[in-house]
Amino acid sequence: MTANLHHAAGSLLVVGLSGTELTTLERAWLKLVRPAGIILFRRNIADAAQTRALLDEAAAFCAPHSFRCVDVEGGSVDRLRDALAPIPSAQAVMRAAQNTGKTAPIREQGELVARAVKAFGFNTTLAPVLDLALPASAKVMGTRAAAATPQGVVDYGHNFLAGLAAHRVVGCGKHFPGLGGGTLDSHLETPAIRRSTREINREDLVPYRELRNELPMIMVNHAAYPDTPGGNRPASASPYWITTVLRKRIGYRGIVFSDDLEMGGILEFLPIEEAVIAAIRAGMDLLEICHSPELILRAYGSLLAEAEKSKAFRSLLLTRSRETSRKRSKLFASYASRALTAKQFESLRARILRFSETVAKAPPAQEKKRI
Repeated sequence: MTANLHHAAGSLLVVGLSGTELTTLERAWLKLVRPAGIILFRRNIADAAQTRALLDEAAAFCAPHSFRCVDVEGGSVDRLRDALAPIPSAQAVMRAAQNTGKTAPIREQGELVARAVKAFGFNTTLAPVLDLALPASAKVMGTRAAAATPQGVVDYGHNFLAGLAAHRVVGCGKHFPGLGGGTLDSHLETPAIRRSTREINREDLVPYRELRNELPMIMVNHAAYPDTPGGNRPASASPYWITTVLRKRIGYRGIVFSDDLEMGGILEFLPIEEAVIAAIRAGMDLLEICHSPELILRAYGSLLAEAEKSKAFRSLLLTRSRETSRKRSKLFASYASRALTAKQFESLRARILRFSETVAKAPPAQEKKRI
């Protein structure tokens, strides 16, 4: 099997690490796999200097122009909250924007998220959430979803992404085709979202259609939509959702990224070996595996084994690798992230805290204003 094929398989994976420093085992499998990038979590982040050192060392084993990902949405999903300062949730910021009739708070949140992630050495944040804040998913989503209406989500996403782009940080819209109607947590099991094709098309998909040219990446979820042509198959392994709807009907040309393939939402449906092959065949560009070295190596081996058995899959794997490599190089061609001085870091922390206070003090609106 050629080195090109090994590199192609690895370049479709974005992987997680165990702690705040690379282990000997991690150095070994990173050197073997050469993934497209790294994603870090709170378990990996102590402070900015340590995080930058970890990312720099890990990135040296990755494919060129690698992703340095982190989840910073604000609110409950903010991996930097302990090491920097908590950023308000999408819902709180959207409420402040509606109360004033101005988009400035959303844009500022995007800029603060961008500045925060760059301070720690990241180039990508897996945000914004583009799910609708519907009653069905309120217990699962909490304050992560900005608005209940498609236009509200579009307004939020547009301004948040503009804030990221101003600092050359890559964003990722999630969770396509929409978790707003879900009552179960896809971390644990496969949600069956009983929304019709008509409902999804008229509501859940609106943000993706409207923002398709502003979204560098879109994350596909592990929910199933049994009342649609997608049937009971998780969206992350569904040609209908990824190729037919996202690529062809919506016309999306950016990077399609899976939600974590360690989640029960997909592994309850398919073992990891089958899931990665199904996802690539369905049209996925990048596969995210956030923690387990065993699952990362099983996924990598499965891609190679299938490429060895199937000429068609081998061609698909190589083509997908070339396409994603080209997109990565375009996204990160001008990326540069300098470490902040202690004074600059404290200034950023102070600004985030002031922003949080402003959002928290926003008066309740008598009537929601269009922003």
